[in-house]
Amino acid sequence: MRRWRHLPGLSGRTILLPRRHVRTDLRNGDKLAHASSHDEEAALIRERLARLEAEKATLEARLAEIGNPPTALKDVLPSAGPITNRSSAHDKIALFRSLFRGREDIYPKRWDNARTGKAGYAPVCANEWAPRICGKPRVKCGSCPNRAFREVTDEAIDGHLRGRHTIGVYPMLSDDTCRFLAADFDKASWQRDAGAFLEACRSKDVPAALERSRSGNGGHVCIFFAEPVPAALARRLGAHLITETMERNPDIGFASCDRFFPSQDTVPAGGFGNLIALPLQGSPREDGNTVFLDDSFEPHADQWAFLSSVRRLSLSEATAIADEAGRLGRVVGLRLPLNEEDDEPWWLKPGDAVECEVDGIGILRTRIG
Repeated sequence: MRRWRHLPGLSGRTILLPRRHVRTDLRNGDKLAHASSHDEEAALIRERLARLEAEKATLEARLAEIGNPPTALKDVLPSAGPITNRSSAHDKIALFRSLFRGREDIYPKRWDNARTGKAGYAPVCANEWAPRICGKPRVKCGSCPNRAFREVTDEAIDGHLRGRHTIGVYPMLSDDTCRFLAADFDKASWQRDAGAFLEACRSKDVPAALERSRSGNGGHVCIFFAEPVPAALARRLGAHLITETMERNPDIGFASCDRFFPSQDTVPAGGFGNLIALPLQGSPREDGNTVFLDDSFEPHADQWAFLSSVRRLSLSEATAIADEAGRLGRVVGLRLPLNEEDDEPWWLKPGDAVECEVDGIGILRTRIG
């Protein structure tokens, strides 16, 4: 009768091996499984080491989550006084994180494939491409049982600003709020349209800042909030400002403005919402891109002094503007992206269908002409 011996496994599991296939390492007392050949033994060891590494990363991520919660806003604000080019790296990073504040338990990093020329972003994960652990591309990161996402750190931001890598941010927080809203402008008319949008912001006393995109062929108009604002409210505010812009400039069709960030009202199931690349990335910045522009579309001489001077809109101010716009019917229709890779424009266009459910009547459906 074959006798079996238990070896410690992972997370309470045990590995059962025949007793004749167990030996003791006299140097440290560890018991290692080995099969009838060294190749089989090596394969077993490699497999177990991979699982141990995966569990270690998962436990470290969990420990960071419960033992070192995301830094509170008051802890990441820079020291008193304006931040300038001469300020310390610590103060610059603190200002940057307080403005472009999104999910802090996860962040995306840009990848480039030199062979295919393709590029994109993926969440930074301790288990990325680990054999028999990572399920990409078959399994989405948000649904992966072995995910071990890295949280945002000052080191990650510092590397982005110095050009060592490019990272982004998921603007929508886990409670469906956000700390900033960005309107994305591209196409040939992006400067004209973004400039008109900024004028509409000023007319409503909404502080805003224009950043030229990584490619140099587009821009993002950012509105920063002094406190968490529901994403749905922030997007209504943005839609109202688009409405005001078109009222003030009837000749502008706004084909260049294709979405807001956040791009959804609530966090999608199994996802994180659309990401946006962070500004001031070291390499493109040398070409005058990913920087903030003045009214002449020239980079501010001191990017940090400019960002330090930008006022942040309060929740009460955003609510008052959006509610008043709603009462006056001055909010253009918003289209919700079907998924996080949806590149369709955010506005309702001819052919789109609109549905609403009315108590006692049912679902009413109409099509935009």
